[in-house]
Amino acid sequence: MKASRPFDQTRNAFLQDKEAAALYVEEALASGDIDAFKLALKHVAQARSGGVAELAEKSKLSREQLYRTLSPKGNPRLDTLHKVLKALDLRISILPQT
Repeated sequence: MKASRPFDQTRNAFLQDKEAAALYVEEALASGDIDAFKLALKHVAQARSGGVAELAEKSKLSREQLYRTLSPKGNPRLDTLHKVLKALDLRISILPQT
């Protein structure tokens, strides 16, 4: 029997792909659940940039600010989201509803 690996490892491997990461974050945002969106950003940060500490360096935000922003009680500002997404090689786009 082949050994399985932890879900976090599988998710991180999946999110290494830029297109997969974009879809993951997009689906979380489309759900309308801001907590799911913040958690998706945190997952992508862990998978693609080595975690919040490296994301803080890339985005030029403090670790404390990122932890607060991505926490369940966080209320991210648009400029902060822009910096985070840019550091993750992602961006927000607006499309008409179908």
